[in-house]
Amino acid sequence: MRRTVSIAASIWLAALSSACASAPLSDPDLAGSGKSSPEKTGVYSIKAIDSKLVLEQAKAAAAPTTLPASRFATPAEYVYRISGQDILGVTVWDHPELTDPGGNNPSVSESTAKSGASGLLQPYTSVLPSQAKPYGLTVDADGTIYFPFVGRVRAAGKTTGELRSELASSLIPYIRNPQLDVRVLSYRSQKIQVTGRVKTPGPLAITDVPLSLVDAVTRAGGITADADSRHVHLMRDGKQYVFDMMQVPGSDHATLNVILQGGDIINVPDGADNRIFVLGEVKMPATVHSPNIADALEQAGGILDSDASPREIYVIRSTKESGTRPDIYRLDMSQPGAALLSTQFRLQPLDVVYVSASTSTSFSRVLQQTLPTLHTIYVLDRTTR
Repeated sequence: MRRTVSIAASIWLAALSSACASAPLSDPDLAGSGKSSPEKTGVYSIKAIDSKLVLEQAKAAAAPTTLPASRFATPAEYVYRISGQDILGVTVWDHPELTDPGGNNPSVSESTAKSGASGLLQPYTSVLPSQAKPYGLTVDADGTIYFPFVGRVRAAGKTTGELRSELASSLIPYIRNPQLDVRVLSYRSQKIQVTGRVKTPGPLAITDVPLSLVDAVTRAGGITADADSRHVHLMRDGKQYVFDMMQVPGSDHATLNVILQGGDIINVPDGADNRIFVLGEVKMPATVHSPNIADALEQAGGILDSDASPREIYVIRSTKESGTRPDIYRLDMSQPGAALLSTQFRLQPLDVVYVSASTSTSFSRVLQQTLPTLHTIYVLDRTTR
């Protein structure tokens, strides 16, 4: 009998040790955190998530973002300049023969886009069957147009106002006090590309209305559910810039208002490489895209009321500096102000948010693993007597 009990105790202790060793971030790992060298003892270095850490993180995030060079400091300074392939409409009041000489437009293209407000929405589509082609002058590849009595006039690089003044001055010998109106009927010369995880990727025209990064993504239908909105790429002149679409509009981070120009490429990447993993004592362990701990836990259904330890919520992060040993941050939700800290601590791609089990839950799981073994030994002992 004593031999049987001894064997049972040995098996139970072995099972208990195995169960404790399998628990992530168990107490032996936490004890002595920061008191000894991790390389020698195998103890993880754990930082408490407090107001000081959040402030340091906010200062790092507030560092000025490198912006692409722009010809305009603000949208108020923006002005559109004519370029090749644009279609212009020139109206000379009281002289319809100059607006449409001979009833035929000498330079209208078969692929003319829709004019007016519709042209802004679909700047590269052909004219609808029910819509007449707009009369206009197509700017040639060399940047010039031909106008009666004036001849070849350079339009590229000028605003509509500048071209209007030049044409009016050139017509004075032929028309007394000429009154002209010049406008762009179709914006075809300059465009940007919106690619990646947006609902309607494709080209967008640069028009007389300044187009910002947010405007372009919005006009492309917005981002999809699997997009990484925190790392939107802008390619300009062979250089890449990264923007965070999660920035609050109107904040000090005005980088999203950068004015786009012809040739820019916007790419919204897939969020597969920028996921956040929520594990442990949560209702629905999941892979999410969240900016902070509170949002990540909410997407995972919240922590388990009976099994979770609100004092032990961890963020496990692997960085190039940490190598194979991750950086670990601990949030104690039982402390005043912890709820606010959970919304302010910013998560990074591939972070693991782990909610530990309470002490009673851990002990219950150990019993669940060991009691069947003890029961089997007890039955064998009774039958061998």
